[in-house]
Amino acid sequence: MPTAFEDRSTTQVPADERVRRSFARLSAFAAAYTFALIVVGGVVRISGSGLGCGEEWPRCHGSWIPPMTVSTLIEYTHRLLAAGVVFVIGAVLVRALRARARRGFAGPGGLLRPALLAAGLLVLQVLLGGITVLLNLPSPVTVLHLGTAMALLATLIVAAVRAGWLGGERAGAPGAADRAAAQGAGKVYRMALGGAVLAYLVVLLGALVANTGAPVSGAPSAAALACQGFPLCNGSLVPRGGSLVHIQWTHRLLAYLLFLHALGSAGVLLRRAPAGPVRVAGFTAAALVLAQVLVAGAMLGMNLPAQLRGLHLLVGAGVWGAFVAWTALARGATRAT
Repeated sequence: MPTAFEDRSTTQVPADERVRRSFARLSAFAAAYTFALIVVGGVVRISGSGLGCGEEWPRCHGSWIPPMTVSTLIEYTHRLLAAGVVFVIGAVLVRALRARARRGFAGPGGLLRPALLAAGLLVLQVLLGGITVLLNLPSPVTVLHLGTAMALLATLIVAAVRAGWLGGERAGAPGAADRAAAQGAGKVYRMALGGAVLAYLVVLLGALVANTGAPVSGAPSAAALACQGFPLCNGSLVPRGGSLVHIQWTHRLLAYLLFLHALGSAGVLLRRAPAGPVRVAGFTAAALVLAQVLVAGAMLGMNLPAQLRGLHLLVGAGVWGAFVAWTALARGATRAT
């Protein structure tokens, strides 16, 4: 009969597992923080607070604690949150470096690489943030700024899933390592990856729409106003017009393609994917795409109110994050079969 000491030792979680779980929680928190920072950045633009601190960076109106107006408060809050993310992602990197000798942290597929990539993306993001303000919010730099933020969010989600977040350690179904299961897992992974690529392109083009010809006041941009009506653009499947119409219509066409891809993926998941984290993540991504289409339709039908533009950004970032999580989980499933 085991002794009390033996009972306790056999039920203890191995040290490597404890460290991995801790890293998963920290990475998930960093991803949630980055998501919130992206949304607040959207509020800065939509509220017309992009120059709430003037054309100065990193100080605000020449001071570290400036006199507050509404626009200054919004922009200053965004900058404080951006400063905080440095410490959050720094903690992720330090945790990964300290655990690099443990199982699952070093080498291909390990947790150290996404932590290092997140730190590099953070440095680039900080530089782009300063350039955006100093150059008076140029559209290309603003789009690149958002694109880098989305890449940072994806990197942190991948790190958290690899460490076991969202059931990443259960992504592969035990006992399903046969040829049919491997082919099914591979198809689901390719669907998830294709959806993630589409979602990222839609996000970037959406940012281009929102910032091309955008007034400093935060009112809808010229590109956003170039296509009236929904789902068609100015009542036509092949609308006439200049570059503003083309930017807006290309964004919509890619969004419609993503919607069709999500519907098709949901059907494949019903047939090919067993119950588990991969299936849940895929259905979540599809549901968010549907929600985004509904928000876009309401936004255009109501003449682009600020509240719905903010919701459009929030759900769009959620769509991107969901596809990234689904891709990471599906990738884990292919390795398990």
